[in-house]
Amino acid sequence: MIGIVIPVHNEEACLERCLRSVMQAAEHGVLCTERVRIVVVLDACTDGSRQIAQRYPVTIVSVNARNVGIARAAGAEHLVQAGARWIACTDADSWVPADWLVAQLAYDVDAVCGVVDVEGWDEHSVDVRTRYLAGYNDAEDHPHIHGANLGIATQAYVRAGGFPALAAHEDVHLVRRLEELGGRIAWSGSVRVKTSARLDCRAQQGMGQHLRSLANGV
Repeated sequence: MIGIVIPVHNEEACLERCLRSVMQAAEHGVLCTERVRIVVVLDACTDGSRQIAQRYPVTIVSVNARNVGIARAAGAEHLVQAGARWIACTDADSWVPADWLVAQLAYDVDAVCGVVDVEGWDEHSVDVRTRYLAGYNDAEDHPHIHGANLGIATQAYVRAGGFPALAAHEDVHLVRRLEELGGRIAWSGSVRVKTSARLDCRAQQGMGQHLRSLANGV
């Protein structure tokens, strides 16, 4: 079984589009002989996120941490216990392509770190977009780690100790630990996910904060 983890904190504006995209990826023809379980981790949600998730054939896990590391770890632990062999991670404000899971698995490695295409630049100046694109290495063997586009073999996930309970960069800590252990990691420029350029961000030190820093000339 293949698993997908989506941490959610008050994401009613984005969640439906995200779930539609992961459902499409889960139904890819190449995966027809293997089940895909989608775990939505509702973290201290006070909006309509639960009602949206309940419309889809997903497993809902609830936490009250307001901490993306704890939320992502809760979803991953559920999948470990359920017997998943591969754990794919994305975010509620992101949208994956239909071949997302197939593309990750094709690398046959311990983990795949993909890239993101940022969408919705309306809140930003042309200068911010230009600075972001100039500083982003969108190529094979790039250096980026995104929780919105990460896949990891369950055995490697457990060996590396799982996602730490951090409010930011839990994905980076996991991948760095796997590197220390000699894990085989693909830094893929072809496994791609679209993510929002919104400034009303949920995760500390995430994409929204990075875009704000570019606007402030940092």
